[in-house]
Amino acid sequence: MSALICGSMAYDTIMAYPEAFKNHILPDKIHILNVCFEVPELRREFGGTAGNIAYNLKLLGSNGFPMATVGADFKPYAEWMDKHGVSREYIKEVPGTYTAQAFITTDTDNNQITAFHPGAMQRAHEQTVPTDKGMTLGVIAPDGREGMLQHAHQFYDAGIPFLFDPGQGLPLFSGKELKEFIDMATWVAVNDYESQMLEQKTGLAASTIADQVAALIVTWGAKGSVIYSKHRRTRGQRRGSTRSHRLWRRLSRGPHLRPHARQGLGDHREHRLAHGRHQDRVPRHPEPPFQPRGIRAAV
Repeated sequence: MSALICGSMAYDTIMAYPEAFKNHILPDKIHILNVCFEVPELRREFGGTAGNIAYNLKLLGSNGFPMATVGADFKPYAEWMDKHGVSREYIKEVPGTYTAQAFITTDTDNNQITAFHPGAMQRAHEQTVPTDKGMTLGVIAPDGREGMLQHAHQFYDAGIPFLFDPGQGLPLFSGKELKEFIDMATWVAVNDYESQMLEQKTGLAASTIADQVAALIVTWGAKGSVIYSKHRRTRGQRRGSTRSHRLWRRLSRGPHLRPHARQGLGDHREHRLAHGRHQDRVPRHPEPPFQPRGIRAAV
C-alpha cells in the first residue's frame, strides 16, 4: 500500500505560562487589550498533518508519502525526515516563505492562546496529485483551502480512494463544499466536535453521511470512537488495539475501493485508521533537542 498524504508540514512552538491568563486580563479593558506573558518553558517540535500521518504509517510498516509546500526554513525538518526514512519526494519548497508555524501558549487552567502562520501552506494548490506513481490511497488533511479542494478532485478523477480528514480546516468550507468532499471521499474521519459542526454545516445526519461513504469514523478521545457504516453504528476499541493496523490494511486493499463503487466495512470494531492520527503532534522521539535552534525531534 502506498498512500499520498496531502496536508501540512509545520513547526509547533509550545509554551507554558505558569499562571492563569485571567489574573492578568481586565474584563472591562478587553477592547484595548495589550498584554505580555513571560513563558519560562518553551519547546519547538516538528508537526503538521502530513508529517504526523506519514510518520505513523511508517511505524505501522506502510508507505506514506507526504505532499506539502514548505518554506526556506525547512532544513532542520528535512534532515529529520531523511534520518528517519520519511520521503521528501513530494515536498516542495516555496522560496521567500516560511514553513507553516503555530505558536501555542497554555496557562495553568489549560486555556490556550494560539497564533498560526500558514506561510507556504497557502501555496498547496501549486502541487498536483501524481496519478502515475502507483498511489493506491489518498488522504486529504488540513492544508491550504484551495489545495484541499483541488487535491480531492484530483484523487476522485483518478479513481484513487481517499480519506477526508478536515480537522481544523473544516470551518474554511461551506456546507455545499463539504457535501462535495463527502460525495467524492471513500472515508470521512472527524472528532466528536467536528462531527457536530459537519452535521450542522451540511444538514446531514451521521447516518446519512455514512450512506454515502464506506465509513464515517468519529473519534472520542480516551473514550474510543464510533464507526458508522451502512446503517451500522459500531463502538470502537479503546487505545491500544492491536487490530488497528489490520483495519488500515483492509481499507487500503484492493482496486474495488473506488469512489464510484464504495463498500461498507462490515462489523469491524477497530477504532483507528492509524495510531496517533488525531494527536496534536506526532509521538516524541527520545533524542535530545537540537540545541542551536531549540528544535525538538518530536516526530
